[in-house]
Amino acid sequence: MNDLIVPGLTSSHDWPDLKEDKTVIRLLETAVLPPYINGCRWFAGKARQQDHFAIRVIHEIPLPGEAGGKAYLLIVGVRYADGETENYQLPLAFIPDRSGPSGEEIPPKGIIAPAAFGGQSGQLVDGIYFEPFRLALFEGLAGQHTLPQEAGQLVFHRGKGLAEEDGEGPVLNRVLPVDSSNSALVFGPGATETRPGGEKYFMKLYRKLFQETNPEVDMVSFLTETGHFAHIPAYAGSLVWHRDAAGPEQRPEITLGMMQLMVENQKDSWALTGDYLNDFLYAVPNRMFSVREDVFDMVELLGKRSGQMHLALYKPEAGPAFAPEPFSEEYREFMIRRVENLLERRYNLLIDNYTKLEPLAQRLAWVFMEAKEMIDAFIDDFRKRPLKSARIRIHGDYHLGQVLATGQDFIIIDFEGEPESSIAERKIKHSPLKDVAGMIRSYHYAVCAKLFNSRETEGIEPDHLQRVSDRWFKLIRDTYMDAYLDVFGNPHPLFGDSSEVNFLLLVYLLEKAVYELGYEISYRPAWVNIPLKGIVDVIREIEKIRSGDPNADENISPLPMGLLQTKKE
Repeated sequence: MNDLIVPGLTSSHDWPDLKEDKTVIRLLETAVLPPYINGCRWFAGKARQQDHFAIRVIHEIPLPGEAGGKAYLLIVGVRYADGETENYQLPLAFIPDRSGPSGEEIPPKGIIAPAAFGGQSGQLVDGIYFEPFRLALFEGLAGQHTLPQEAGQLVFHRGKGLAEEDGEGPVLNRVLPVDSSNSALVFGPGATETRPGGEKYFMKLYRKLFQETNPEVDMVSFLTETGHFAHIPAYAGSLVWHRDAAGPEQRPEITLGMMQLMVENQKDSWALTGDYLNDFLYAVPNRMFSVREDVFDMVELLGKRSGQMHLALYKPEAGPAFAPEPFSEEYREFMIRRVENLLERRYNLLIDNYTKLEPLAQRLAWVFMEAKEMIDAFIDDFRKRPLKSARIRIHGDYHLGQVLATGQDFIIIDFEGEPESSIAERKIKHSPLKDVAGMIRSYHYAVCAKLFNSRETEGIEPDHLQRVSDRWFKLIRDTYMDAYLDVFGNPHPLFGDSSEVNFLLLVYLLEKAVYELGYEISYRPAWVNIPLKGIVDVIREIEKIRSGDPNADENISPLPMGLLQTKKE
């Protein structure tokens, strides 16, 4: 709890009539919520200058069972000195003293303030820590409830992942003790004579809200209910705020929460790949190259699951949100603006930080900067080149950390998209090769991070480590790509011919590696060589394409690859 004492948070109104007490609402906005919200892990505006907190909407949630009464869902707007106002969701419950119906202890971080309503003293708490509120959410989803509100209605959608039998009887529930940008609740059927009990469903309550449906809910519900893709936590339901229409146009729905089937897992694939790399790592000092056969089996399986995910997202008969689209001029210009903006900022960062880089990173950076004309010509080729491939909705932030290992298979998670992108940008359709590029870059990071940052390889020349890591990476990359493309067969409407696949993959690999470079320069300069090597690999492939193109501009100089040559060991 924030060490907060709020004198005067007292209302003559009973708790169910909170909205009628404008004085208490004003006190919440000015004295109570600002310090409480600033102490919450999910609040993203701590470092910004805050001008004003305002309770923009108060939704009412009837509470089930013996508790009676109601809880509230507040939509709190936070206005800043710079930038747009952000909206956050805060469930609000009042627990009278000596009357906790659930008997549960409220953790300090869940207590907002002491309060009194209608002569009854108690505590104002974040509703997720109040069991009747959690049960109201679950029962709403199970019963597909619709709750009319002053500002539209709250609609509970039930998904196919919520088993029929789990909508009845007692429900186990708790708050997961994790601090993140959203809140996590767990539900499960209570034990009865005909079924065992246990935690079965995971609900994510979105704290920061966006002015439209959350892309994660769009993706998970589509993959479960239309794509029938089994390798994600199945969609069990969602809570959506349907706002009243504003003028002639319908206002977009706002997603407040989503529930999915829980999955058992051992670890994510980043950790699993790190384990696989240990055997490889221990052999390097002895100048041995060792990769276990089961590593290739798991990489091949992940390539297959990745392809199956994209195949499930390819539905020509789907509505506008998911139907495939061609490579339009508008999309190409969007991608070109993004890549050119990234490139310009990364060139400047490298110039400013060049002398701080390690010798290997300096050589890679020099090749990258000398290849500027070649990269510009490649981008121009993307603008003009005829493309037969299609674009679909994709994962958008696909890497090894988003894949859970379940023993002999994988579960893919977290479909919110790239964190730094707007919600509208996360819903843009891309070639699925953008996801593929993300996974390929993740494998490259895995081997380089392991080899360049382990005690076992201390004292080994960086150039030798780079060659060894390249050998491992290329084997893994090719295994993943072969398994991925085998899922689709040839030809498939998602892709043109093989040269078009290679060309588009280079576009997305370049975008991803250039994006990574900015982060490493700013926060992990010792890792700068990883994205730089990825960029140089792309540049080498671009040069190969140019060498076979009779129309290529002869005035563009070849790469100064001599900078990367070292003595043979």
